[in-house]
Amino acid sequence: MSDGAQEAELLREAGQGNEAAFRLLYERHRTPVFRFACRMLGSAPLAEDVTQECFLAILRRPEGYRPDRGASLRTYLCAIVRNLALKQLKRQGQEITTDDPPEGPSGSPGADPLTRVIDDEAAEAVRQAVSALPPLQREVVVLFEYEDMSLAETAAVCDIDVGTVKSRLHRARGRLRRSLAPLLGGGPAKGSLASAHGETGP
Repeated sequence: MSDGAQEAELLREAGQGNEAAFRLLYERHRTPVFRFACRMLGSAPLAEDVTQECFLAILRRPEGYRPDRGASLRTYLCAIVRNLALKQLKRQGQEITTDDPPEGPSGSPGADPLTRVIDDEAAEAVRQAVSALPPLQREVVVLFEYEDMSLAETAAVCDIDVGTVKSRLHRARGRLRRSLAPLLGGGPAKGSLASAHGETGP
């Protein structure tokens, strides 16, 4: 039995009231689910609420997870959290539906000084810069950079294609480079980053 099928069976048992099955799933997935929610919402209490709502949702509809569709349970849970988080952000008055206009070709994401800065979560400036991204850009940065999801997994969570993931990552990286210019070394370094990624926009 595949991992997905095993988790689907655990979820089915949890939905039927098996507390041990639910506890196992909860302990296995609670941390990445909460972490994603917290980075999207910027609030631990709100993230805790969304995490609890997510797990209650899968208990109510365990049949909603279909491992035969290729997604892992973690991806499925993050998709639920994403929807709940976006609803919360809408209630806070944040704009969700509009992306920034393209700034240039969207190359494949790769290791560069920005990635190293993003990886250093001790920097408050980094957390603030990521939190300030538009929600549709923030979610792909969080999933791809912090949660180590692949482009395909990120696309599945966000219900978009891989090309759109790359485009949003590209735009988000442009914003972060501007916000984090002092941490990246300022003007010359910023220019070299843009050249390395083939960016032509401001």
